[in-house]
Amino acid sequence: MNAIPTTTVSELPDDAVLVDVREADEWAAGHAPNAIHIPLGELPSRIDELPETDDTVAVVCRMGGRSARAVQWLVQQGYDVTNVEGGMVEWQRAGKQLAADGEPNII
Repeated sequence: MNAIPTTTVSELPDDAVLVDVREADEWAAGHAPNAIHIPLGELPSRIDELPETDDTVAVVCRMGGRSARAVQWLVQQGYDVTNVEGGMVEWQRAGKQLAADGEPNII
């Protein structure tokens, strides 16, 4: 199995644009302010919504499992992506900003 490109939360700027592959309820509870929400199951049909950038795109989920699968698939499609180790749980633990409709929380 090929190694999945990864990055740590501490390596990401606070205003990083992330692709969040969690489900809608997880997203609504709390997400990175500049994140783009594309649930893992919808990724193949919404791939055109990935940000156009020359930089590596970070992909995140709750703890890193779903985003690792997304990264593995996206790499096969030719995208420059990286998995965020520890996911949004680590993002919150690191004290990075969260956005939500109410009080932000990672579920």
